[in-house]
Amino acid sequence: MSNLTPPLIELRNAYVMRGDRLVLRDFSLIVGAGEHVAILGPNGCGKSTLIRTLTREFYPLARPDTVVRIFGRERWNVFELRSLLGIVPGALPHLSKDVTGREMVLSGFFSSVGIWPNHIVTPEMVGKAEEVMERMEAAHLAERDFDELSSGEARRILIARALVNDPKTLLLDEPTTSLDLFAQHELREIMRKLGREGTGILLITHHLSDIIPEIDRVVMLKDGRVVGDGPRSAMLV
Repeated sequence: MSNLTPPLIELRNAYVMRGDRLVLRDFSLIVGAGEHVAILGPNGCGKSTLIRTLTREFYPLARPDTVVRIFGRERWNVFELRSLLGIVPGALPHLSKDVTGREMVLSGFFSSVGIWPNHIVTPEMVGKAEEVMERMEAAHLAERDFDELSSGEARRILIARALVNDPKTLLLDEPTTSLDLFAQHELREIMRKLGREGTGILLITHHLSDIIPEIDRVVMLKDGRVVGDGPRSAMLV
């Protein structure tokens, strides 16, 4: 990472509450643009709170030494943020209406779930959606109802949805949850392909098997703190 390029993610001395419970404690993490990093830890260690802090759903306690920056900036609107950090959620979204695979991908332009009457979809957006669906080998899912897709197919569509904005890094939250063994293998191959093509990978998981060879750094969490951070070869022994 060039000294002139700000890190993609910079958290320093963050304390984050969920309700009346302190979840992240004195939390510091720096991730450079284009890095391939796995954040590993058991359920309840603070992984989901970290994600929601990065996406500005949660805010750290106000302290003079606390810093939360994305690409060097402390304030973003959601549309700008999606162009840097493509979020692939772990839980499949709940739909209040019928949504096709193509519509789900297009909704990435609007940070929504599905397309709504106030959304103006341009031919360029449709072309980009088709491009990323081809890239994810999901073009055949374009007309299928999202609710009828298998978990593996739905994950492909959600990755395509995150890619329409050409993010510098994909944040994948427990991407193999609820997938069968074959779908897990396919999903890991997709992550490998994206990593080799130059998209940064920020993988949040509690499964060691999710840590693909392209991941070169592992951060370990426990009880809301970073307890280990180093090269993959040193951390996974």
